[in-house]
Amino acid sequence: MLRVDFVTLFPEMIQGALAHSMMRRAMEGGAAQFGTVNPRDFCYDRHQKVDDVPFGGAAGMLIKAEPVALALEAIGIPEETTDPDVEVIVTDPTGVLFDQGLATEWSKKKRLVFLCGHYEGIDQRVVTRFRAKAASIGDFILTNGEIPALTMADAVVRLLPGVLGNEGSLAADTHSDGLLSAPNYTRPEVWRGAAIPEVLKSGDHQAIAKWRRAQSLVATRQFRPELLAKAKVDKADLNVLSS
Repeated sequence: MLRVDFVTLFPEMIQGALAHSMMRRAMEGGAAQFGTVNPRDFCYDRHQKVDDVPFGGAAGMLIKAEPVALALEAIGIPEETTDPDVEVIVTDPTGVLFDQGLATEWSKKKRLVFLCGHYEGIDQRVVTRFRAKAASIGDFILTNGEIPALTMADAVVRLLPGVLGNEGSLAADTHSDGLLSAPNYTRPEVWRGAAIPEVLKSGDHQAIAKWRRAQSLVATRQFRPELLAKAKVDKADLNVLSS
């Protein structure tokens, strides 16, 4: 079972998302456990002040190190943790770009802890001391780290055995083989004058697989050509791409 914790100033935001769809299914099916801890609960001043101005005159406010450190220790994460089954992740636009490969890697862990940034982020000392890995979901800025943390957690949890109703759908996912997926169709066969591709009605599984692969290659070349540099392609694929 994978344990996923969120160190967050907005636990209700996290808990609301976890109560639906695959995250709820993962929890009810015993594939994953979730928890939240609020650094504000570890601020002992009268106003529970969790942030302060950065040194050096930088703009904005920064989450202080001590409340985050105490929150981590309260859920059993020690300083300088070296447990290979535990990954502490800080949501940060300067971090490594999260992708399907990282989701797969993290799905093999026993515990993930997301440090959800806010304001201008978290004091770097606590990030360093707890060996947190900075990760980003894209080259843009959000108002808080809860949304990217939930996004990454969702991508990881859906990979756990028993979470998806059809395990075979994982293999057909976009990015599962480094390429975008082929388009999909369902009933009716003709909708507002648009018919589905004939090959999908043929019953010829080899022909369908060949069509899907070609469509995947073409879509990747058109919309995400940079992915082709890392994808595994064979001679037949190259023939499709050169046509």
